[in-house]
Amino acid sequence: MKKSGKVWTVCPGEWEQEDHYYPRTLNAQLHPLVSSFLSLDKKRIVTRYCHMHPEANKNKLLDVLSYEPRHFRWAGADLFCVTNELAQRSMIVIETNSCPSGQKSMPSQASENEDSKKTQYYKMIHETFGKLLNEQADELPQGVYAAIFDKNPMEATGYAQCMSDYLNETVHVVEFYRDDKNPPARWTPAGILEIRVAREDALLSLPDETLYKQVDNNNSLVWIPVRACFRYVTIAPWTRIPVITKTLVLNPIISCLAGGRNKLIASKAYDFKNAELANDGLKIRMPETVTDVSLPEIPLYLRSMGYIAVIKVPYSNAGQGVFTITSKSEMDDFMAWAEKNQCYDQFIVQALVGNSSWSSTGKDGTRYYHVGTVPSVKNLTYVADLRMMICASEGGYKPLAIYARRAKSPLSEE
Repeated sequence: MKKSGKVWTVCPGEWEQEDHYYPRTLNAQLHPLVSSFLSLDKKRIVTRYCHMHPEANKNKLLDVLSYEPRHFRWAGADLFCVTNELAQRSMIVIETNSCPSGQKSMPSQASENEDSKKTQYYKMIHETFGKLLNEQADELPQGVYAAIFDKNPMEATGYAQCMSDYLNETVHVVEFYRDDKNPPARWTPAGILEIRVAREDALLSLPDETLYKQVDNNNSLVWIPVRACFRYVTIAPWTRIPVITKTLVLNPIISCLAGGRNKLIASKAYDFKNAELANDGLKIRMPETVTDVSLPEIPLYLRSMGYIAVIKVPYSNAGQGVFTITSKSEMDDFMAWAEKNQCYDQFIVQALVGNSSWSSTGKDGTRYYHVGTVPSVKNLTYVADLRMMICASEGGYKPLAIYARRAKSPLSEE
């Protein structure tokens, strides 16, 4: 069903914690180990890591964590805890995300989070969005502040409210859907975001009416420019947002195209970074991945992996466009579907992390399989992943939120 976007405003002091966290999160306590980790500064994290991994170059790792990005300032990664036949445990990267979710699932570090300024939402706005706003203040157009989104309103509105509290200004919240035929947001040729709002709402945040553009045949609605916006548009965002803009956008679309929402480029970026870190005892661990695979080539790669693998569409996210293959018949079903739909010319084929009795085998014979949870009272083991969210601040990246998810169904032994 097609959606039609709406626009509303939030004002300073309107924070309500129930609107931005899951109920079970509000009633939960942050695990002491997670709380301790989030309180560590860069140097302490590096010292601990190098103590556990003496092969790592301490100075190089500190340089990596001190990197201040130009574009990709807010990111998340999905991780699996895995092991191999030699019982060597490690964390591997499954996917990287730009504009990730996670705040609503992690209990607050503070004893209470009824004040927005004590939340991790506010920390992101203060240390990342605020820093970027100060850096580009002289270059930004006149206009209002906005938060645009196409999913996850619980977190998107949480960031919008914290923007309002941080800036002490009214912030416009804008639904910007991909299939909206008459969206309440648009871009000018000069790269300025404009939003369609009621005239009375425009007057609250932008008194200068010379900046208004009247909506055709409607005196009560106007288009107004946006000075800076927080983006939670994540479903093919490049279809609605240009790469180069005058309006400040966090994160800019280039961060998605460069790997944040592009599995193909992300995989290549991991390889390039690993080549750079090869002599420093550091590595981004990931399942064996083959990129630029044409549809006719897929059966060849899957046969080499024992018909146990994952096929991914390069530009999908949030679990979409991911096909798990555990047999030749499942591969045949996928091929029939792909040939019928003709959706993409190239795919990604990745080793599947499974149970100790079934997992993809890499070129060097390496097989990762899930550590999983401690067996339940029914003697069932479940897969769990970890979402790590980070943000860029003065002096480099900082951890922002961590939460884990357990699969609904148990891990099969066959």
